[in-house]
Amino acid sequence: MSNYQQHGYQFDIEDDGLENKIVLNVGPSHPSTHGTLRLIIETDGETVLNVEPEMGFLHTGFEKLGELHSYNQFITVTDRMNYISPLSNNIGFAIAVEELLGIEIPKRAQIIRVIMAELSRIADHILCVGLQGMDLGAFSVFLWTFVEREKLYDIFEAVTGARLTTSYTRVGGLAFDVPSDFEERVTKVLGTIEKCIGEIELMFSGNRIFIERCKGIGYLSGEDALNYGVTGPMLRASGVDYDLRKVRPYSSYEDFDFVIPVETAGDSFARYLVRMEEMRQSVSIVKQALKALPEGEVNYFDKKKILPDKNLVYNNMEALIHHFKVIMPGDFHGITPPRGEVYSSTEVPNGELGFHIVSAGKSSPYRIRVRPPSLINYQSFNQMIKGHLIADIPAVLSTFNIIAGELDR
Repeated sequence: MSNYQQHGYQFDIEDDGLENKIVLNVGPSHPSTHGTLRLIIETDGETVLNVEPEMGFLHTGFEKLGELHSYNQFITVTDRMNYISPLSNNIGFAIAVEELLGIEIPKRAQIIRVIMAELSRIADHILCVGLQGMDLGAFSVFLWTFVEREKLYDIFEAVTGARLTTSYTRVGGLAFDVPSDFEERVTKVLGTIEKCIGEIELMFSGNRIFIERCKGIGYLSGEDALNYGVTGPMLRASGVDYDLRKVRPYSSYEDFDFVIPVETAGDSFARYLVRMEEMRQSVSIVKQALKALPEGEVNYFDKKKILPDKNLVYNNMEALIHHFKVIMPGDFHGITPPRGEVYSSTEVPNGELGFHIVSAGKSSPYRIRVRPPSLINYQSFNQMIKGHLIADIPAVLSTFNIIAGELDR
């Protein structure tokens, strides 16, 4: 038995007569591992025998930051977790704090959150599918999907004032209402997205190279997916019909008619099919939500539990004082939920995003623990890639849609 050690990782390589047994690094690099991920693989020639996934290098201490900030200040930190669909993180955290406070926000704010969450799901999925194609050599589709994502970012910018780190939600509602041409702009972009989804299918769904690189590759059974705690499209591609929007409806999702796509093959092709159909379902949800969007307020009625309107803050002394009282951390300032704890979860593009918040009755959480789907899903990679070829690594890893910011620990 020989020993291999590098940067804290150690493999004991059995002397079993395999002459071509070596240990390699894959990543960190953007081609194939999409950023700061690193895989240490043990191979026999081109065959993968064992994989040690490293979580990455974006260790920024999100959870500890949450314990030092007030509840609304932590909204800006959630943007940086899954930075491909930051609005989903904003919404998930705001819902968790609202459950802790025991408040329900106005219907208009709930439905705007649904629209923004589903647009974020489309932006996340369409880029994931494009990157899956790029990792297998289909570069044109990646460019198409990037164009559609930019159109969605135009909407996010029009609504929130930012393209990437949106920080749009507030505990008790939203930073502000949507612009007057919101419905028109969203409807126009949905049309081009539906067309793009059809074009992606023409390029991939019957493409012999794409099918051979994905079908039967990276198999994960439904039982193994549940044992690993896998959620989201990866779980549903393994035959398990589980989606928090149906299982534990929040933000008025129970009011909309949509189907949860499920595939049974459990391979890379099945995960592609699930995301493609989920985009179509998200388009349907947004169309329904636009029609159902009522008039009214976008923030909770009790002004002691929400931030004041910015226009008032800039022009009214009492509103400015109230703003400081709500936003400042401390024992006598800010939003102060009662003592207790809550675990709240939402269905974000990669799966179940959960926030466990412990309150000591102060304006900052006593403890925050985040359940990011990328971290949980990533641990199943070794199970899925064993016995495959080195060239299959990007074909499988791209279907995880790992976002390095979510791996933070």
